[in-house]
Amino acid sequence: MNFRHLTTSAALIALMAGTAHSDDVEVLHWWTSGGEAAALNVLKDNLAGQDIGWVDMPVAGGGGESAMTTLRARVTAGNAPTAVQMLGFDIIDWANEDVLGNLNSVATSEGWDDVVPEALQFFSKHDGNWIAAPVNVHSTNWVWINKAALDKTGLSQPTSWDELVAVLDAMKANGITPLAHGGQAWQDATIFDAVVLSLGDDFYKSSMIDLNTDALGGATMVEAFERMGTLRGYVDDNFSGRDWNLASAMVINGEAGMQMMGDWAKGEFLRADQTPGEDFVCIRFPGTQGAVTFNSDQFVMFDVENGQDAQLAMASAVMDPVFQSAFNVVKGSVPARTDVPNTAFDACGQKGMADLADAGGKGRLFGSMAHGHSVPASVKNAIYDVVTAHFNGEYDAKTAAEELVNAVESAQ
Repeated sequence: MNFRHLTTSAALIALMAGTAHSDDVEVLHWWTSGGEAAALNVLKDNLAGQDIGWVDMPVAGGGGESAMTTLRARVTAGNAPTAVQMLGFDIIDWANEDVLGNLNSVATSEGWDDVVPEALQFFSKHDGNWIAAPVNVHSTNWVWINKAALDKTGLSQPTSWDELVAVLDAMKANGITPLAHGGQAWQDATIFDAVVLSLGDDFYKSSMIDLNTDALGGATMVEAFERMGTLRGYVDDNFSGRDWNLASAMVINGEAGMQMMGDWAKGEFLRADQTPGEDFVCIRFPGTQGAVTFNSDQFVMFDVENGQDAQLAMASAVMDPVFQSAFNVVKGSVPARTDVPNTAFDACGQKGMADLADAGGKGRLFGSMAHGHSVPASVKNAIYDVVTAHFNGEYDAKTAAEELVNAVESAQ
């Protein structure tokens, strides 16, 4: 893992650690937006009903980069939290350091092996042992569109790249920001994921998972960067550093036409009392219909001296089918369990569940590069650097593809 900017002192870490007791869970997470906090309260309330206290340790930053830096500081100081929100290859990295707890007792008694998809178990288990409880499955190749803004264009929901550009052009002509975006590396990479996938399943797998040099530096990748450059032309001048939920708010308020973001964005729309199909439209990024890039939030339990019973209770609560439904309805994601009914979910949620099942059955379910589920963190961060440099005008498309090859090779 890359923690070049780790400057937190041991004294500060001690202050941040809170006052967790053996019957509490101290939880480090980055769910700090309104919709995310509302979803997290579902879990807090569940544990409170079991007389388990919750010591909150939120670290803002939608991609979890800041949270992982804070976590490294805590572990280095010998003061690991009891539970940590974590994604993909970060889980594998920590498991390899032999510092995580064992959840086998609750996983076996509750039959997790039978209800958690293998793609998730790849991250939830290490050496055959359960080390994490998956909360959800997010799919990342979504576009969220203000329905009134779309209607005003007189155009249909876009299903191809050319149709997408036509809608964006019409929104620009109507005087609004066509594309709401936050200039943070993980947000740039989220769009890049979708653009790459829109150029073909085989291309995504070859470039973002297998890291094939010809795919990373070839003509199709140049086209991907050209499309990223086109999208950059629809972003407002104040995008740099904007948090993702503030970009969502621009779409919700009609200041912008659409946002390209994972399905956690839906939580912001729902919190604003908006209804799918009436106030906003959810579509797959044009060209990616039938395929899904995913990530999965999981709660990893660290090997701590006290509090194992509270950890197991939290893991059980996370995997409760009733909780999985209630949480994901609010969060915008879909359940990590395959046996949760879709009846409580809105139209976008039901579409997400159906898309996930269909993509999984047809071999079109891919771990998201942008969200740490296709390559290790060192490679992901190297790709981030090139994608963001290009998005900010440092490289043209051809140079970006060349730099991508160099960056990936150096990171491996």
